[in-house]
Amino acid sequence: MRSLCIDLTKLSATDLPLVGGKAAALGRLAGAGLPVPPGVCITTFAYEQYLDTTGLRQRLPLLLERKPFQEMRWEELWDLGLRIRSLFLNTPLPERLTAEITAGLPSRLTRTPVTVRSSAPVEDSATASFAGLHDSFVNVHGLPAILDKLRLVWASLWSDRALLYRQELGLDPAGSAMAVILQELVLGDCSGVAFSRCPGREELAAIEAVWGLNQGLVDGDVEPDRLLLEPGTGKILERHVPVRLHACRPSGSGVALVPLATEEQKTTPLTEATASQVLALLRQAETLFGVPQDLEWTLSQGSLFALQSRPITTSTTTNDDGERSWYLSLHRSLASLKSLRRTIEEEVLPAMADDAARLATVDLMSLDNHSLAAAISERQQILDDWEARYREICIPMAHGIRLFGQVYNDQLRPDDPFAFLDLLAGDAGLLAVQRNRKMLELAEMLRHDPSVAAILREGGRPDPFAPFSIALAEFADRFGDLSFVMGGMMSGNRKITDLLLEMAAAPPAANRRMQNDEAMFLESFTPEEQEFAQDVLAVGRASYRLRDNDNLAIGRLSQRLHEARNEAIRRQSGGKIPELASQLATGRERVSKRLTPAPPVAGFHGSGDTRLQARQLVGQPAGPGLGVGPARVISQPADLASFKAGEILVCDAVDPNMTFVVPLAGGIVERRGGMLIHGAIIAREYGLPCVTGVPDATRLIRSGDMLTVDGYLGLVIIATP
Repeated sequence: MRSLCIDLTKLSATDLPLVGGKAAALGRLAGAGLPVPPGVCITTFAYEQYLDTTGLRQRLPLLLERKPFQEMRWEELWDLGLRIRSLFLNTPLPERLTAEITAGLPSRLTRTPVTVRSSAPVEDSATASFAGLHDSFVNVHGLPAILDKLRLVWASLWSDRALLYRQELGLDPAGSAMAVILQELVLGDCSGVAFSRCPGREELAAIEAVWGLNQGLVDGDVEPDRLLLEPGTGKILERHVPVRLHACRPSGSGVALVPLATEEQKTTPLTEATASQVLALLRQAETLFGVPQDLEWTLSQGSLFALQSRPITTSTTTNDDGERSWYLSLHRSLASLKSLRRTIEEEVLPAMADDAARLATVDLMSLDNHSLAAAISERQQILDDWEARYREICIPMAHGIRLFGQVYNDQLRPDDPFAFLDLLAGDAGLLAVQRNRKMLELAEMLRHDPSVAAILREGGRPDPFAPFSIALAEFADRFGDLSFVMGGMMSGNRKITDLLLEMAAAPPAANRRMQNDEAMFLESFTPEEQEFAQDVLAVGRASYRLRDNDNLAIGRLSQRLHEARNEAIRRQSGGKIPELASQLATGRERVSKRLTPAPPVAGFHGSGDTRLQARQLVGQPAGPGLGVGPARVISQPADLASFKAGEILVCDAVDPNMTFVVPLAGGIVERRGGMLIHGAIIAREYGLPCVTGVPDATRLIRSGDMLTVDGYLGLVIIATP
């Protein structure tokens, strides 16, 4: 008979495929007499039985088959992981399986706080660490909560972080399984990690420690005290002393960061006596396993416990520079995201705006050729520097959406795993939407003033003191001249006025007013959890807003570069000017680069009107609804200027700087996939059907093709001529 639960002390080497590396290691530690908190392992049999009896084994491949796994980007894997997590959340344990698991659990584990931790068969092996990639839960109380967290640990087998790691290693996610460890919670006075060979300085051992539980160190919220030691003698060679402000402690049904008492702030949790104890335990683990170890430990009332021990697999989690693989940062704690938000809103965006405003005051036409060349070089460098800063700081803030989505779904268990986006969008404050709203107001002015519209249609310029002219000037001052996005020179707003005429002729558009219930979300938390709920909602909304707004800030800097380059191009029209020609040759057009069309598929575009064409394309549903209309493939900036009402926007990727045409669109189709990309965000704002992650979308679709966009099923149907 297959065992669903095995006591950690009874595990043997033959159980590794059933219990995973983490549980097997704990079993060896316990069997050797090393101190390990008592517990059991729920084997992979339980996971397999759950998939078989609930039908999830048949449903999971349907989500995996939309696109080859090795071709999925992070945003697409995030979508996939969130959808699968939702399936686990909303698929209860069958009664028979519940009874079998319950029967195998010692009664003490249902009466005392426990930890619920992952232990996949490939986890903590000599070649694949998976450290920090699967979920663990601390301070879980009672059988119902244990069984609930059990499913969440199973679901974390499919998290974006775990999927990316499997993608890197070439592992098939469908062939993976998950065991789960339940252990009594040890209320550590201090906790930490230790390495018998310090990564990057392998001749030394390293020990890190924080007050309280290890969760604060693992999440990166608490900076640890750190020692570097001689492995043989234990002599302390270096000590790093951080600013100690917080500790992670049990709180309610989980853990929370709490301020340290004044005395603890002044006192190291890593005394020489503690370091000596930890180093002795580390040596025992290394001797037992025969390879250098990464040991997690906690010290409670003088008693030291090993919480886990794994081989050091630096090569699988770091790059050539010793930096951790980027996907390990996909787990962002609330505290780190709050700090990141402050940095972006109070430092990064204001500084970007200051640079853009300063550059806008320069009269480019008055500069001599040498000074203009210097201005182009300066603007290029400023843009390069800010784009590097953007990648370092702004992109990680997108994980605030990820965190809120997980909290929302875990708390409310909605049928739609992306329902939480409506709650974020309802208070988004997206600059792109504010810009579009102003454009619609300008279009409305043209509807009510046919004389001005007639002047614009004939290529003339209305009275500069007319209300429309003043409003247009204010728009350009706030949001910039959109002609540069459409590949134009400084054209006196000609391209934008053509677009406004198209909006004026189309039926009035309006933002989608989303139904969301903030009160329902907040009321699902206990009074003690209200601060957390408010904070995670605020971070989610800020992340959603900044996802677009920081791109627009980069766009204003790109515009300043574009203006200088255009002035150089204008001067070059009268003859080649060496210093300007050199700058133009080395410059880079950011928007053009984003919109550069992909090369044609071999054998796809034939001669004349002959071509081979797919009739149904499959992507990811990213905006619910059905839309029918002619395609407008955006393969170069100039295509934006000719966008017509009711057309389906088809592109490689929607950039926030190009979303001013969205109020005219009947739907959006993108090659790039994911619910966090700009096309999906703006589509939900306008209630447009949207399908993302469509392979070769800009190759298989031509402008003018009649499309049906099914945002419910993720299908794009091309009508037969």
